[in-house]
Amino acid sequence: MTINPSAISLQVAPARVLRGKQALIDAIDFIVKLGQRPLVVGGEQSLKLSQLQVLHDRPELAIETVKYTPDCCESSLDRLQAAVITHQADLIIGIGGGKCLDTSKLLAHRTQLSVVTIPTSGATCAAWTALSNIYSESGAFLYDVSLANCPDLLILDYSIVATAPQRMLVAGIGDAIAKWYEASVSSGHSSQTLLIAAVQQARVLRDILFQKSANAIANPNSEDWQEVVDATVLLAGVIGGLGGAQCRTVAAHAVHNGLTHLPGSHHALHGEKVAYGILVQLRLQEMLQGDRLAATARVQLLDFYSSIGLPQTLADLGLNDITIAQLHHAATLACQPDSDLHRLPFDVTPAQLVAAMVSTTILDRTSEIETGITAKVGF
Repeated sequence: MTINPSAISLQVAPARVLRGKQALIDAIDFIVKLGQRPLVVGGEQSLKLSQLQVLHDRPELAIETVKYTPDCCESSLDRLQAAVITHQADLIIGIGGGKCLDTSKLLAHRTQLSVVTIPTSGATCAAWTALSNIYSESGAFLYDVSLANCPDLLILDYSIVATAPQRMLVAGIGDAIAKWYEASVSSGHSSQTLLIAAVQQARVLRDILFQKSANAIANPNSEDWQEVVDATVLLAGVIGGLGGAQCRTVAAHAVHNGLTHLPGSHHALHGEKVAYGILVQLRLQEMLQGDRLAATARVQLLDFYSSIGLPQTLADLGLNDITIAQLHHAATLACQPDSDLHRLPFDVTPAQLVAAMVSTTILDRTSEIETGITAKVGF
């Protein structure tokens, strides 16, 4: 059979998703079928979770645990690949946040093993996707890697997610809601069936988060809390799976990537930086296109962010002492030729990006600063 080289390959979803309270218990039989010598990859706190005891209690499983730190970086991956060989692992199990799960997926990809993802919070959709982001040892974003498959098994155990700090779910809301603002720009005018479906699912995701986030945060373990976790971990992944690279990230994530090169931003979570990046993207649309709908959307988001505690400015990210030179460095990185920022339907210079970054809460368009930035950082 001849394969069409122009065919688009989509990694839409994990082979199996199990979700529910105590879902890990129900998943053990599926794990055993995937492998009997799993290497369990996690962070220090994740590997201490009491729920993992069910893995150790199964005599069929010869388990070895290993930390993924310092980051999802090449040195960590080299060390983990050596651990796979030493343990003679036949399965990777990742349990943790986005960077841990990205590490586990890429490790499985490179060693040609199956992978199970167990998210410990609602902070990202990394448990779902066929993508890993690679960072430096100091936490600066370097590049992403497309994987051959989504995970073989995703276990969304609400009893595990409930152990995470509330801030993690808030950050996940920021990361997930970006799907609409980025996908609608990069693919919103497409006539392709799956891209249309992905963009419309992104709109549904946004509406669910607008409607249920505040109550979910105020009432952990409630029905709304569970629905929001499903939205940030699962539905956000569905959108990226259906839409592929054309419906994934635009300026909001590009801003995040640039900010990771500023050490002062490292205490801010991925979704917090992405949420701020959405405001920057909308500000660019206002400044460079005169887009009044973007202005309205930004005002709506500012109110929403205030209600749940997402950052609105550089100061909110802890960058109130940043210099213009440092900010310009981050903006230059975000504007590199291969950046997803260029999925915007207009050109953006680093100076224009800096202008947008320092003015995310400006509501009067007459006070725009498009070049020669003199505004106070963190306005």
